[in-house]
Amino acid sequence: MPDGPLEILLVEDNLNDAELSIYALKKFKIANSIYHARDGAEALEYLLNQVEDGGPKRTPRLILLDLKLPKVDGLEVLRTLKSDPATQSVPIVILTSSREERDIIESYNLGVNSYIVKPIDFEQFTDAVRNVGLYWLLLNQSPT
Repeated sequence: MPDGPLEILLVEDNLNDAELSIYALKKFKIANSIYHARDGAEALEYLLNQVEDGGPKRTPRLILLDLKLPKVDGLEVLRTLKSDPATQSVPIVILTSSREERDIIESYNLGVNSYIVKPIDFEQFTDAVRNVGLYWLLLNQSPT
């Protein structure tokens, strides 16, 4: 588990995509504290496992969420997080290979903040992750 405030929760089952995302975020010094959950169940356990005062252990400033996940899919993770008062204001960006219209519509209906289809090209992928991090962590103003 990272030290200090958690900046990004990356929920990604594809190890290559996870490593590329972490590489881009660290290379451009966008995030120092990243937790990588490998499936939806791990992400929910990490976020919703309560401490003694009833709040989440660590609330990230941004969640990067894949849709096609084992155990609990990304749409169910999104639905759960946006319906929980402790996590509903955390920006969630879908970062997925799915271009399916129903996935896009359902994601926005559930409250996703942004939906990005993963570029296949290495440089485009790292640029996309860098830009997401820059916007949501440095430019966007969120409630404290």
